[in-house]
Amino acid sequence: MKSLLSRLAVQKSEMLACLRYLVELESPSHHKAALDTLGRHLAGEFGKIGGRTRFHIQGDAGDHLQVDFPGAGKPILILGHVDTVWDLGTLASMPFRMAKGRAYGPGSFDMKAGIVQAIYAIRALQELDGRLPRAITVLLVTDEEIGSYSSRPITEALAKESAAVLVLEPAQGPKGALKTSRKGVGAYRVKVEGREAHSGLDSDKGASAVLELARQLLVIEKFTDRKRGITVNPGVIRGGTRTNVVAGEATAEVDARVSQSKDIAYLDKKFRSLKPFDKRCRVEITGGIGRPPMERSKKGVVLFALAQRVAKELGWELEGTSVGGGSDGNFTAALGIPTLDGLGAVGEGAHARHESVVIAEMPRRAALLARLIETIP
Repeated sequence: MKSLLSRLAVQKSEMLACLRYLVELESPSHHKAALDTLGRHLAGEFGKIGGRTRFHIQGDAGDHLQVDFPGAGKPILILGHVDTVWDLGTLASMPFRMAKGRAYGPGSFDMKAGIVQAIYAIRALQELDGRLPRAITVLLVTDEEIGSYSSRPITEALAKESAAVLVLEPAQGPKGALKTSRKGVGAYRVKVEGREAHSGLDSDKGASAVLELARQLLVIEKFTDRKRGITVNPGVIRGGTRTNVVAGEATAEVDARVSQSKDIAYLDKKFRSLKPFDKRCRVEITGGIGRPPMERSKKGVVLFALAQRVAKELGWELEGTSVGGGSDGNFTAALGIPTLDGLGAVGEGAHARHESVVIAEMPRRAALLARLIETIP
């Protein structure tokens, strides 16, 4: 154990150089060419340590990278994503930099440092033992930040063939807690069609879609039930064309989250039961929960207990927590595959301009991942 951790600690500067290179290869979710450039670079990096690489070719999305390392038994699936929320050109105002023990830059925390840690964890196992203790599959997808629409079938198929799934999403909080449960995530679109009219000459003949939508949002607000872990948030609204026109159309985009799978149908029924207050208006509901919740399970509890024992051997107390955000680990956990999330970097500022990674934690997190690969049954 000490040999593993000391080896990775010596490689910290190499890990940082690797992280810098990945951060400076910007990779927004909607830019296929940029994603494919990063993917091919990573294929080369994994190839250097013996991985057999292949791409799941996509038309519009970036190509998803799969890396297989042969070995005994069912593989461990290491799951991550290369896409970020940052547009091309962000580096000009948010460059990679290091200050006060942190590495900053777009995508550093979510989740390029986690990918670096995985590369060095696998390499360390090979260097210490001359071979890997078991089969490993790495899947790095390109569309996690926008719903995983093209990658979900690939993720689920590989998970079904795996003994467990280790997700490289960032850890939670300054103590680096693992994410042992997550909410299911989705979105609804509430569209109201009204009747346009001149607001001065014929206002009585109009039926305002904006007013109808406002009434609907007051109903939707009450769908939140914090005791059950259900939240809704009307985050975007649009409506009308001009101030002197009774609005003929209005829409709202509503974020929806649930803690329990059984509440997916419950919440969906509430949305689809909405009826117009003004009978001259029409209300149309589309969308739903696309990412199921990652609920605590017996298999998940056993896997987290193993991670805690490994962390204790490495010299710290590992915590677990529940979070409201979703990840691709939601898909694998919903299939009944033991899944641990939050095995990536320790830091802060995901999706924010102060996004950063605690440099000193990178070798330790890589060691944790390596030992889990060794010890998971």
